[in-house]
Amino acid sequence: MKHLTQPAPMPRRAQRGAALLTAMIIVTLVVTLAASMVWQQWRAVQVEAAERARAQSAWILSGALDWARLILREDARNDRPTWLGEPMFTQLAEARLSTFLAADKDNTDDAPEAFLSGQIVDAQARYNIRNLVKGSSVQPDEVTTLKQLCVTAGVDPEVATTVATALNAAQVLAAANTNIDAPLMPQSVAQLTWFGLDTATVQRLTPYVVMLPDPTPVNVNTASREVLAATIKGLDLASAERLVQMRQRSAFKSLLDVEAEVPRAAPLDPLRLSVKSSFFEVRGRLRLDDRVLDRVSLVKRVGVEVIVLKRDQISSRESAGP
Repeated sequence: MKHLTQPAPMPRRAQRGAALLTAMIIVTLVVTLAASMVWQQWRAVQVEAAERARAQSAWILSGALDWARLILREDARNDRPTWLGEPMFTQLAEARLSTFLAADKDNTDDAPEAFLSGQIVDAQARYNIRNLVKGSSVQPDEVTTLKQLCVTAGVDPEVATTVATALNAAQVLAAANTNIDAPLMPQSVAQLTWFGLDTATVQRLTPYVVMLPDPTPVNVNTASREVLAATIKGLDLASAERLVQMRQRSAFKSLLDVEAEVPRAAPLDPLRLSVKSSFFEVRGRLRLDDRVLDRVSLVKRVGVEVIVLKRDQISSRESAGP
């Protein structure tokens, strides 16, 4: 009977090497799993902090909007012309939020590092693109006004015709509720790119035009000289600048006061010009820790009531510093 040959035992040094290698693999796996768990926990904390900051920012800016609505409501009770000399148009410089929350500095230690700034802007200080179309037809006088503003902005005047034609098509087909291929009705100046305008053209027009839900007159007490010269027939930039200088001392109480200062102009149309405004933009900026949030809200004042029509978040970014 033959004896079975036993395998030679592994050298002791080789055994120690295999054990060390196994231990290193186990340690590597444990470290990898631990690192993954730590990263997931850190990520969850970051997501929660970002969500908390977003919610805080939304609540704070909503509170600022309510504050602006209160100011506009109280101003409406006075039944005065809307002009830039009113306190409500004073820009709110960036201020620490806790200064609004408590007069006692001892109670503000736990307040968030939030800084708020904002401004109320008269939306009727700019030319309303919606005026280009009335009913189902383009208004030639309004197209002429926009052409002049295009020249002022350094834009091809034919852009006015393009916008008016596309706006008319969008408005007619939207009213008819058809499925015919037509441009969408823009809700803001930035959306004029839907009519084929490039971004640079829209940016140049932005200081002079606005897109409001309804046709509106331009407010003589708040409009720039460029908008006044384009809206009032026979008025040049020099005469428009004189009107701007005059209203800085005192607001125009009625269009008759304006006509008295522009004797060569035809009687002013109250559908195109006014001394009061109903539409306003409430612009707010919040800097919370290392985040900055910009928001613009369009509101309409009807009597003493102030209605929020839309809210647009125009930017949200990291803060570069205080």
